[in-house]
Amino acid sequence: MNIEIHQSGETKIAEVISDDVLINDAEQGLQLLVDLYYQGFDKVIVHEKNITPEFFDLKTRLAGEVLQKFSNYRVQLVIVGDFEKYPGKSIRDFIFESNNGKLVNFLPSVAEAVQQLFK
Repeated sequence: MNIEIHQSGETKIAEVISDDVLINDAEQGLQLLVDLYYQGFDKVIVHEKNITPEFFDLKTRLAGEVLQKFSNYRVQLVIVGDFEKYPGKSIRDFIFESNNGKLVNFLPSVAEAVQQLFK
């Protein structure tokens, strides 16, 4: 795992770069969050390919557990990827509602994620 830093003024964003799935469960999500938080990051970009597909099946409750941890630490998170491949009204509604807030967003590109987090 590598961290690419996007910076503008005092604002630093950590983009997590990896070929591996880094979040398979809530504990791994928390560990990633804590590692980045204690390195001074409160804005994070994670690629959808680094999260287990079970995250996007809301019945598993994994998304809620992981995102609650980011909320507790007040860390902004953008998950970047193609979310059209996840069928179902509930996941689409979840993504839509998340994107209406500021804490967690689901966006198609790193450029859009960086732009969102610099707001």
